[in-house]
Amino acid sequence: MKLYETLADDIERQIRGGVFRHGDRLQSVRETSKQRQLSVTTVIRAYVLLESRGLIVSKPQSGYYVQLRPGDAAIDAPAAPRPIAVSSSVDVSRLVLSTLRSIAAHDAVPLGSPYPDTGSFPFEKLNRYAFAAGQDPALRSLRDALPPGHPLLIRQIARRYLDKGQAVDPAEILITMGATEALNLCLQAVARPGDVIAVETPTFYAMLHAIERLGMRALEIPTDPELGLDVDALAAIAATQPIAACMVMPNFQNPLGFQMPDERKRALVELATRLDMPLIENGVYNELYYGAVPPSTLKAYDTHGLVLHCGTFSKTLTSTFRIGWALPGRYRDEVEKLKFLNTLTTPPLPQVAIARFLERDGYEAHLRRLRKAFAQQANLMRAIVLRFFPEGTRVSTPVGGYVLWVELPPAIDGLRLYELALERGITIGPGYMFSVSNSYRHFIRLNYSTPWSPAIEQAVITVGKLAATCARQDC
Repeated sequence: MKLYETLADDIERQIRGGVFRHGDRLQSVRETSKQRQLSVTTVIRAYVLLESRGLIVSKPQSGYYVQLRPGDAAIDAPAAPRPIAVSSSVDVSRLVLSTLRSIAAHDAVPLGSPYPDTGSFPFEKLNRYAFAAGQDPALRSLRDALPPGHPLLIRQIARRYLDKGQAVDPAEILITMGATEALNLCLQAVARPGDVIAVETPTFYAMLHAIERLGMRALEIPTDPELGLDVDALAAIAATQPIAACMVMPNFQNPLGFQMPDERKRALVELATRLDMPLIENGVYNELYYGAVPPSTLKAYDTHGLVLHCGTFSKTLTSTFRIGWALPGRYRDEVEKLKFLNTLTTPPLPQVAIARFLERDGYEAHLRRLRKAFAQQANLMRAIVLRFFPEGTRVSTPVGGYVLWVELPPAIDGLRLYELALERGITIGPGYMFSVSNSYRHFIRLNYSTPWSPAIEQAVITVGKLAATCARQDC
């Protein structure tokens, strides 16, 4: 192959791979000649060849531009990574990443997504506040990016708790890059590699990831699908072996959707106090309650600083900004130090944008609309699952959040169902992701936050039919 043909083929691959999009200007002939160490004549011949292929066009006094014909085999952006192949032994982290990549790469129906649908989130208002903050030197100071975070946002978070009947000390609040960072920092502050961390079962895989990443061991505690973690079982186990900390999601737990009763929350905090055992409370769904009254928190019953409470705006307001917070109790200084050592700062402009929205734009009204929509969609999805999934299927009754936990007949392998659904452009969350054991082989989690539509309904029906086929074929 001649040099100009090799160059033309290389540029064509870049165009079809999305490096150059329709309307983009290519490097000039002289720039390409210098960069590729080719003669000007060779580059010109390559560009002429690309013109003959209908991929670029020459504009006098301007240069060469990509010009694709309708239906040409090119894309507007680099391709998303291919889904990760998941082995039969199931690596939870890789399985979660595979699910997320499948949604991005293939525009799959996101029944397996851990994130809420963002269609009703007020992006435009938040972006305007962020832009305005960027024009004000007083609001974009690096000083306010350092821990503990921007005072405007800290004040608004403290007022949110006060509005729900819980007074918190603003000096305890630390702003983080989402709840995931808050959970990781809190865990790092109270335990060391090799320590045992008690968790609910099933539990949200982000907590399992944090334990794994820090070289600790997860100990699964029996959990009632309506009442939450079995406090007596935890006490019995703690009497036989040391437990460094307990990570729980008492309100609208992912994936079960329950709200732990106040008596059990109080009993858990009392047990932790007797054992001097830190409780890391994942409160990311606390604002997404379906009842008339907001749920209480473990933090509200804590008088010894043992509860490290974590929250986020990613589930209710914006997943783009990745802003969360922690109320780490007696471990506050250690968590602040770890925040500084791990990520140094949290960007100030998103903090200011959220603070301004909370202050001025009816966050509570936005939440009421979101809660109403999620509650209605939960009922719709439960009804469709119970109608179209195979006999013997059992479904959770969430009282908040946006996920449904589905127990399938024992003959069905949730991972195999995941693969079959993905072939049809639908993602689901296999039960394997929510445990360090294979206890939930025939379970799946479904996300109902996307507004109900014929496409969503058909996707759920399709999964049900696939499950019925699996039940007949024992797959």
